[in-house]
Amino acid sequence: MGKPSHEHPAADASFEPNDAPAGGWGALGAVARAIRAQMSVTRSVEALHRVNQPAGFDCPGCAWPDPRHASSFEFCENGAKAVAWEATAKRATPEFFAAHTLSELWQWNDHALEDAGRLTHPMAYDPAQDRYVPVSWEEAATRIGAALRALPDPAMAEFYTSGRASNEAAFLYQLFVREYGCNNFPDCSNMCHEASSVGLPEAIGVGKGTVQLEDFEHADAVFCIGHNPGTNHPRMLGTLREVSLRGVPIVVLNPMPERGLERFTSPQDPAEMLTGRSVRIASTYFKPRIGGDVAVLKGMMKWLLEADADDLAAGGSGLLDRGFIAGHTTGFEALAADLRATSWESIERKSGLGRGEIAIAAGIYARAERVIVCYGMGITQHRHGTQNVQQLANLLLLRGNIGKPGAGICPLRGHSNVQGDRTVGITEQPNAVLLDGIRRTYGFEPPTAHGHDSVAAVKAIAEGRSKALVCLGGNLAVAMPDPQATFAAMRKLDLAVHIATKPNRSHLIPARQSFLLPCLGRTELDVQAGGPQSVTVEDSMSMVHASQGRLKPASDQLRSEPAIVALLARATLPASKVDWEGMVEDYDRIRDGIEAVLPIFKDYNARIRVPGGFHLENAAAQRRWNTPDGKARFLVARGLDEDPPPAADLLVLATVRSHDQYNTTVYGFDDRYRGIHGGRDVVFVNPDDLAALGLAAGTRVDVAACRADGTPSGRVVHGLQAVAFEIARGSAAMYYPEGNALIGLDDHDPRSGTPGYKSVPVRLTAASLRDGDGA
Repeated sequence: MGKPSHEHPAADASFEPNDAPAGGWGALGAVARAIRAQMSVTRSVEALHRVNQPAGFDCPGCAWPDPRHASSFEFCENGAKAVAWEATAKRATPEFFAAHTLSELWQWNDHALEDAGRLTHPMAYDPAQDRYVPVSWEEAATRIGAALRALPDPAMAEFYTSGRASNEAAFLYQLFVREYGCNNFPDCSNMCHEASSVGLPEAIGVGKGTVQLEDFEHADAVFCIGHNPGTNHPRMLGTLREVSLRGVPIVVLNPMPERGLERFTSPQDPAEMLTGRSVRIASTYFKPRIGGDVAVLKGMMKWLLEADADDLAAGGSGLLDRGFIAGHTTGFEALAADLRATSWESIERKSGLGRGEIAIAAGIYARAERVIVCYGMGITQHRHGTQNVQQLANLLLLRGNIGKPGAGICPLRGHSNVQGDRTVGITEQPNAVLLDGIRRTYGFEPPTAHGHDSVAAVKAIAEGRSKALVCLGGNLAVAMPDPQATFAAMRKLDLAVHIATKPNRSHLIPARQSFLLPCLGRTELDVQAGGPQSVTVEDSMSMVHASQGRLKPASDQLRSEPAIVALLARATLPASKVDWEGMVEDYDRIRDGIEAVLPIFKDYNARIRVPGGFHLENAAAQRRWNTPDGKARFLVARGLDEDPPPAADLLVLATVRSHDQYNTTVYGFDDRYRGIHGGRDVVFVNPDDLAALGLAAGTRVDVAACRADGTPSGRVVHGLQAVAFEIARGSAAMYYPEGNALIGLDDHDPRSGTPGYKSVPVRLTAASLRDGDGA
């Protein structure tokens, strides 16, 4: 086990503009380097051959769906990195922890912590040594169960879930916690697409996207808004490539130029690889200001109404789908009145786009019979992210673009099963179907009180109202805003339990009792008393399919996530009404339970045995609107501000992912498509904004977060390198999670709780570096 390099490399970052297309030889080279660094050739070939295949395992990366007819390899560059990172030959053994105190490990960077390798044994924190020490599974479970039972109120515990957990693990987890008596389910979706989960049901009656992968074959236009597929869901590039090759316009609205939205060379196309040719992705690329999306969307809708009126006046039939609006929707007149009252001058000022540019985008939309709108966290991670999502729905409803082939709304989820976890019950607001199903199937009374989301959970811990935290995967402390406050809160806990594959920074924040419980990864063989087991996941388009790892586990001490959850449940609930052992013996029994509780999973076990799985029913895709009045609803966003408007001398900063990371996991220090090499200590700024601030590209700057009125919030990141980048004027960007230091726990959408990672008012000044400062 080689010692990881943990010297902070930030000072070595360099910027060299890169004009190469996404994919191509650069992607293959990056895959080869990742495999060489982590895995043997034999193990890597075995693993990658089974990624996203019908008889293989689901990629632990993004949630982009698998095609019906899989190719010889169905993984992308970042998917291969995710597999190599999980299936690594490196090990974080008891000897590793014996050699390093938590205080020492705290000084390592996040890449080095996870690069230590796979956890191999259950560990418990020893405060006298400031180290994790080995503990038996039985002792760990006994101590955890006793600590949870000792809490005066079950609501004093928080149960976090990462989106990489399977349907089976997530269902058992929520069942355990609800029998325990708690609805506190902070979840990674709270930090990304919760605005979709809240906003879409109010608009169309379902909190998910309405398209399937096949719809892209029939679309007449695709809009990509606020997302970066080249880094966050690279397999989508293959789909967009096919759309482009059909001659279908792809309109991009994104503040930053992103290579994956510009040009793509498919590694699976020999002619493109050999000739160096690439396929143009965006036919039209506009860069609105950060925080300008609502203004753009209102501008497009306003243009549609004006063009519709002109067409009617000229004897035409108009541009709106009046039959659909009359038969399927409510609220149109209120929306139209709001659009008429919104001036073009305010739309242009807020959006950063000219009226002519907005007209081009709206014209493409109007000429297309079938339109898909794809969006990511550039839409959701704002103070009013819920209303942002609803404006996308408004745009689609105006021309009947929901509920017909080749059209619909497409939220781009992150983790491979973040959507499935919610479907099987990971929610702080359980609905009647879930609660009634639990009562009927398992014979206990589940709690009905509203629980905590991620922001509420951290606040409860900080205020001493919650004293225990159990994490089914993830890196919660690092993912949350305001690390100074979040880390301090976590140190107040009486109990912290982390079910994980690799060490991360959250594990280094000790409670009075802390445990690391090592679990199997998605790539590994899971054998229970009933034989080898499969789990299931739901992708971002509601396809549910089986996943079965085949690799030898990293340690004979590892247990599966369902088995660990069942162990904790038995230790915590000695009089439980649930047959935990029976369900873990054979995961078919877990799926039988899911089907009994949630009828949408009818014939679950039979259907997942069909290659490719099955599609969960989506009422809105069938034009059935599960809203109070049975209609889709136009919902008005008052004004144009998706965030409080900042003072004139401020920039608005968004946090973004590097091409060498996935969520909080940092694979390395190169952001190839943006031209960054060797570090993450950069802030991207438009060159004209740098000049206006009297700052030169390449110099070090301090980035200070401000309140909307321009007064400092007290949160500063020192010594970042200013990179002149063609980002929209008035906008800036830096990497996540380093940028979280600029965001307060109160900086979130009050409707969904989603933190405002894409909406930080900042002031840039020449750096005043001190020892220890930096991103």
